[in-house]
Amino acid sequence: MATEPTKSVAFVAVPFPAQGHLNQLLHLSLLVASRGLSVHYAAPAAHVRQARSRLHGWDSDDLGSIHFHDLDVSTNESPAPDPTAQSPFPNHLIPMWESFNTAASVPLAVLLRRLSATHRRVVVVYDRLNSFAAVEAARLENGEAYALQCVAISYHLGWLDPGHQLLRGHGLEHIPIDVTMSKEFVEYIVRTTVELNNEGGQGVASPAGLVMNTCRELEGEFIDAIAEHPKYKDQKLFAVGPLNPLLDASASALTPGKTRHQCMDWLDAQPPASVLYVSFGTTSSFRGEQIAEMAAALKGSKQRFIWVLRDADRADIFAESGETQHDKLMTEFTRETEGTGLVITGWAPQLEILAHGATAAFMSHCGWNSTLESLGHGKPILAWPMHSDQPWDAELICKYLKVGLLVRPWKKHDQVVPAEAIQEVIEEAMLSEKGMAMRQRAKVLGEAVRASVAKGGSSSKDLDDFIAYITR
Repeated sequence: MATEPTKSVAFVAVPFPAQGHLNQLLHLSLLVASRGLSVHYAAPAAHVRQARSRLHGWDSDDLGSIHFHDLDVSTNESPAPDPTAQSPFPNHLIPMWESFNTAASVPLAVLLRRLSATHRRVVVVYDRLNSFAAVEAARLENGEAYALQCVAISYHLGWLDPGHQLLRGHGLEHIPIDVTMSKEFVEYIVRTTVELNNEGGQGVASPAGLVMNTCRELEGEFIDAIAEHPKYKDQKLFAVGPLNPLLDASASALTPGKTRHQCMDWLDAQPPASVLYVSFGTTSSFRGEQIAEMAAALKGSKQRFIWVLRDADRADIFAESGETQHDKLMTEFTRETEGTGLVITGWAPQLEILAHGATAAFMSHCGWNSTLESLGHGKPILAWPMHSDQPWDAELICKYLKVGLLVRPWKKHDQVVPAEAIQEVIEEAMLSEKGMAMRQRAKVLGEAVRASVAKGGSSSKDLDDFIAYITR
């Protein structure tokens, strides 16, 4: 039973409205709620619904431990993603993000003032893209804010010091934001003055600390380097990740609907460590010609696979989207690969797929959520970065952790990768001695990551320390 000190503290999560960001703060909220705090999750109504509907790894009853608050933000048109665009960045989501940053601060301020009147302390944990939340927390006499680092902390070190010896010593290249993100998004970041530059939060908006979705087993050297940086000398740092639940190999989908996805039955019938999982996240789109090359590579490799082939999310994921660009191509491909592969054109239970013993490796866009989920289950990554922090994650995976193979360098993102090149990497990962050694390294790393979140592990201790500090 929760003690009075914990219940007298209100924990308020303010996520950025994109799937990977919504997901991380919902997992953190559930972990904090399980420690007895009064937990509040504040987002626009459509994104509260999105976060709840895509949650997996938790029982639906656990959602009852969180107070969900709909921030009154006007709805936008939800244009379809443009796979032919010059930049792979999801520019179609920027109008929605603009509306969110313009309108969310007022209803958030109302919520925080109400909680401030009934709680000893209000603790706001906000996505670093939402600097307005830190400003609103600072207006409260009993408020304090913590930024959530939703991407690799090593990526942030690259921002602070691109020439840091840790990067140089491992041959790691930090690619600037104006190269990996679209011009439109860079302009958006400048307009909203988020904490993505070397200056960080200023004055009243400075957070009391940083909560990091990582663990020492993956980024310990980088965590120490951040702690030594002058910017963080007065801040508390807590490495509490991976925030996704690390399921065991027999897990079924514990979604709010509690239905087991049909792909899990298919996986059950496959030999151990024989399946390549292919998925590129919720914000990336492929050109039609690249999809055709991927199909040819998967077919030519003769390896078992699950391929998640879906359009990138719209601003409103519940809007009717009709037939996808892939439907016609996939009809023939599915027939040709029947018995060897499975194509999923909707939402896939990624955590359960990666936890399954039949899954051998993951071809991924290297988003940080996907990276943590894959490495937490000891599965190596065939890296195909698309935009944002993903090129950095590919560097970390392939050069520093040495549990990945690069399929396509990000610098060639405007080129179509031929089937032969893709197939060569698939066969190296799945069949060669080098691939087997990489898979063994990933397995060992996965055991260490899982130990970090278990009782007594480094991330579990940091979560305990975080809870103890905010309820002091």
